[in-house]
Order: sequence, then structure tokens, then C-alpha cells
Amino acid sequence: MADLNLWKHHLGAVPEAVWGQTELESLVLADNDLVELSEAIGRLHRLRMLDLGHNRLEVLPEALGDLEGLTDFLYLHDNRLQTLPRSIAKLTRLRYLNLSNNSFTALPEQVCELAALVELRALDNALTSLPPAIRKLSKLRELHLRNNRLTRLPDELGQLVALRQLDLRGNPLESLPDSLAALPALEKLDLRWTTFALPRWCAELEDRGVLVYR
Repeated sequence: MADLNLWKHHLGAVPEAVWGQTELESLVLADNDLVELSEAIGRLHRLRMLDLGHNRLEVLPEALGDLEGLTDFLYLHDNRLQTLPRSIAKLTRLRYLNLSNNSFTALPEQVCELAALVELRALDNALTSLPPAIRKLSKLRELHLRNNRLTRLPDELGQLVALRQLDLRGNPLESLPDSLAALPALEKLDLRWTTFALPRWCAELEDRGVLVYR
């Protein structure tokens, strides 16, 4: 696999020559004080993994959606993002997305179009809501939402039939939707650092072998 690792090179900006390496399948640009990203990234059609973590990005180019070969990982954590480009909905083969440590107040609707997602990380943001369209993520196995501002969850979360791990730590939740009780694949429900009264069905989950942390 053609790989270019520029981790922590203090670049400040991505060299133009990078966008000409169209054979790349893995590109690491993490920890480079990047404040913007060129639309030329759309040329890298063979990318399977892209790491943009630990930068200072506030917006991403629409050309990100041209990376339709992106299947393995997209790391966007530890930036200053509040929105995502609409075009990201085109990444329908992407299996892992990390949005942690940004400034999202709501999970972008276009994330719900990423039908192949197996793991979604959105820890340490300012999320106050999840869209009902999250039900579309039928292959999602892990959903990590620690340290957000969620007070309620949509009933549609109970339609995530492949979900194995749900991390809700550190949210000011007032309750849980009863639909979670029927999640057929659930193995771990993490409710630590929350203060609401557990619904009775949590005990039923434990009887079923689900690990419920509180």
C-alpha cells in the first residue's frame, strides 16, 4: 500500500506536491498546525485512510467527498470543526470515523448517510442532540459519545441492530429511550458519570449478559 506519513512535521500547510501523489492509499497529516486544506485533496481517489487529527481545521473542503475510495479510516479528531461538508455523505464505504474533540453541537446529518460505518467516535464535543436519521447506520457496532451535552436520545437509536458498544459517559442525560432495551447485539452500555435513575430494563440487559457500567 502506498503510504505517506507526515505526522508532526510542523508543516503549517500541505506541500502542493502531496496532491500529485495520486497512487497514495494512506495519508497521515496529523499534528501539523494545519488551518486549511486544499480542494486538491480530491485528486487522491485511491486513499483508503486519511488522518487529519490534531490540527486547527475549522472547515473542510467539499472535495473530501470525492475520496470515494476511502474505506478504512477517516480521522478528524482534535480540530475546531463545527460542521462537515455536505459531500462527505458520498463516502458510503467508510467504516471508521473519528470526530472527537471538536466543536460540534449536533451530529451532522450527512454522517447518517455513511451506510458502511462500523465505528463512530464523537467524544468530547458539545453535542446536544442526535438526528433521528442515525437509524440508517445499520452496520454500526460502536458508538462513542462520552463527554457531550446530551440530555435525551432519539428512539431511533434502538434501530441500530448491529450495535455492540454504546458509550454515554459524562452526559447530562435525563432518561434513556426504552427502545435501547431491544438492541439485539448490545454487549456494553457505559453510563458512568451520569446521574439519572436507571430504567428497570437495565437489569434485564444485565440478565441477558450485557455489561452495564454505572
